[in-house]
Amino acid sequence: MAGPAAAAKTAPAQAAAPKLPVWTWEGKTKAGEIKKGEMEAADEAAVLQRLRAMQLQNVKVKKRAMQIRFKLPGIGGVTNRDLVIFTRQFATMIDAGLPLVQCLDILAGQLDNLAFRDVLSKVKTKVESGSTLADALGEQPQVFDQLYVQLVAAGEIGGILDTILNRLAVYIEKNEKLKGKVKSAMVYPSVVLVVAVGVTVVLLLFVTPTFEKMFKDFGGAMPAPTQVVIDISKFMQAYFIYMVIGVAAVVVAFRAYLKWPKGREQFDAFSIRTPIFGPLIRKVAVARFTRTLGTMISSGVPILDGLEVVAKTAGNKTVEKAIRYTKEKISEGKTIVQPLAETKVFPPMVVQMIGVGEATGAMDQMLTKIADFYDDEVDAAVAALTSLIEPVMMVFLGGVVGGFLVAMYLPIFSIAGAIK
Repeated sequence: MAGPAAAAKTAPAQAAAPKLPVWTWEGKTKAGEIKKGEMEAADEAAVLQRLRAMQLQNVKVKKRAMQIRFKLPGIGGVTNRDLVIFTRQFATMIDAGLPLVQCLDILAGQLDNLAFRDVLSKVKTKVESGSTLADALGEQPQVFDQLYVQLVAAGEIGGILDTILNRLAVYIEKNEKLKGKVKSAMVYPSVVLVVAVGVTVVLLLFVTPTFEKMFKDFGGAMPAPTQVVIDISKFMQAYFIYMVIGVAAVVVAFRAYLKWPKGREQFDAFSIRTPIFGPLIRKVAVARFTRTLGTMISSGVPILDGLEVVAKTAGNKTVEKAIRYTKEKISEGKTIVQPLAETKVFPPMVVQMIGVGEATGAMDQMLTKIADFYDDEVDAAVAALTSLIEPVMMVFLGGVVGGFLVAMYLPIFSIAGAIK
């Protein structure tokens, strides 16, 4: 009789249990690498026990001072850097022979990212209830994409989870580096274009009216360039609000067009064929395709499953369509080379090298070599694009400002000549 009553009394007490303190720690691995982190634990002994399980030496543990945290909805998230660090540490613990649940518990406890900690806690709960790690990760698609889940599943089946996790960490790092290269190619022209537009708007809205008033006081006809600038200034002053609304409407319409499947397909097909950015987009697509497929094949994922995942992560509808066509033809019994060549999306050299890899049984190694080669090609393309765009944008900005100055000073020269 006393059992249920006691359970009823202890349940609220457990629910109201105070949050565990957070401990900061530092230690060295057997290789001499210094590791740092934080974890929640009841006392210092519990922290030391976990760190010993991680095979760390010269450990220092210190209780962290109380901190007040404010968590706003929609703020924060798991970055690729967080994912890489987690994957590498997870691989090290698996290699050391720690059980999955203990690994997830330790990793969640030392995370400072509350969103990631919450995700890992859910994954740990699913694994504890008997789910496979891949299935538990698959229920958190906002952090672990299909590629990650499928590779983990292959690692669990093959008993090489630590190797797969290390491959995943390398893949995520290189994929992020590839994205960074493309972004860096776009930052400079975007900044210069925004500055040019901003300077032009300021000159036309605020500077030109001042000059116009001064010229009217002197009288006389305006030179043609000056009159054009003044007319443009008057038009902008009268319709500036409508122009801003029009630009906003165009942006909204363009984003809606990209969300429409047919529109996205048309835009991607156009972008990959443009003379300046097209070659860069194609090289990025080849590098991503070969690295992703190479990572999956080397991890034991069947080629048809690998192509399905690669198609979803292609990032370009034209490339995705080509990969799905290749997958369909392979399922009909054809080799990978013929359908890849028929799509005309991938360069002939890439298709031939993949064919050699397929014939020799070393397709994963060949795909990795192609990916490394095209990473270097993307580097060269970004450098060439930057060197091409930089003088063009400077000439554009100089032409806008210089043209305005010439238009404004022509009447002054005319007035000075009349005075003489």
